[in-house]
Amino acid sequence: MNDIKLLLEKLNLGEIAISDLPKDSIFLIASCMILENISGPDEILTQLTPLQRDLIGLQGLLMEGDVANASVTSSELLQRSRSSEERDLECEVRIRMERALLALDGPEVSGAELRWCAERLNAIAPQSALHGIAMLNQATWHSNRGEVMMALAIHAEITKESGFPNEIRGLSRLEVGRILLSMEDLDSAMRHLWTARELFLESNMEAESLVASLEWLDIALEEVVDDAPRMAIRIENAQPRSSPGSAWIPSNKLDVVELIENIMPILSRDVSGSERNDLGMIIDAAIMLNKQNWIEEIRTKKDKIQDERLLEALQS
Repeated sequence: MNDIKLLLEKLNLGEIAISDLPKDSIFLIASCMILENISGPDEILTQLTPLQRDLIGLQGLLMEGDVANASVTSSELLQRSRSSEERDLECEVRIRMERALLALDGPEVSGAELRWCAERLNAIAPQSALHGIAMLNQATWHSNRGEVMMALAIHAEITKESGFPNEIRGLSRLEVGRILLSMEDLDSAMRHLWTARELFLESNMEAESLVASLEWLDIALEEVVDDAPRMAIRIENAQPRSSPGSAWIPSNKLDVVELIENIMPILSRDVSGSERNDLGMIIDAAIMLNKQNWIEEIRTKKDKIQDERLLEALQS
C-alpha cells in the first residue's frame, strides 16, 4: 500500500530510522523492496526470518502466475509456519489466505479458511491493514457465491469509526458501491463510490480513485441538474437502512465538473487503446454540460487516439 512506499521513501531520505518503524511494517517494506525492486536499507532485509523471506518468494510466484509451484511452495511454508522451530502466526495467516484465494482445497474450504483468517487477525491485529484485507477477501468470496447480504454485512464492519486504514475503507466502499449498483440502488451506490473516491484521494491512490470516479460518473450522467443536492450533503444526510432500496437522485452539475476536472489530467496522459469508454464519457459529459474545453483538450491528443468511435465523436 501507499503508506508502505511512503515509509520506504522516508527511510531512504533519512527522515526516519528503522527503529521508528511500526513492527508490522518490516515485512511489508521488505516485500516492496524485493518484489518491486525498490532500493532500501539492507538492514530491513536482515530482519526477516527465513520463513518470511520464503513467503515473499511465494508472493513472487503468485505475481508471475505460477500457480503450480505456488501450490507446492505454499503447502511447505504452511507446515513450517506451524512447526515448533519456525512458528509464526502472521505468516500462517498470510499463507492460508493465499491458498484460500487460489481455492487449492476447493471453494467450500476457501470460505472457511478466509473466515478463520479474518477471525484470527481480529484477535491478534485488529483493524490492521492485513485484517482489513482478510475481511475484504471474505466479503468477495460471499459476493462471488451470490451471497450479497453476507458480503454487505462484512463490509458494514469496516466503518469510519472502526479504525481501519483509509485504503481498506476505500476498497470496501468501492465494493459496496458495486454491489448496490447491481441491486439497482443507485442513490446508495453513488454515495459509496463517491466516498471511496475521496478516501483514495486522501491516500494518494491515483489508480483506485480513477476507477471509483469513472464508476460514479457512469451513473451520474444519467441525469445532471443544477439544483440537486451535492454529494457531500447526500452522504452527510444518509440514514441507515435495514435493506437496500431503489431510490434515484440526480447528480449535481458541480459534482460532475469537479470530478471530471480532477481526472482529466490523468486520462489525458495516455489516450491510446482501441476502447476508451472513459474518454467517451468525458465527451458525453462535455456535450451535456456545454464544456467545450474538455473536448478541445482531448482533441489536442487526436494523433495518439486509437479508438475509432472516439475519433468519430471528435469530428462531429
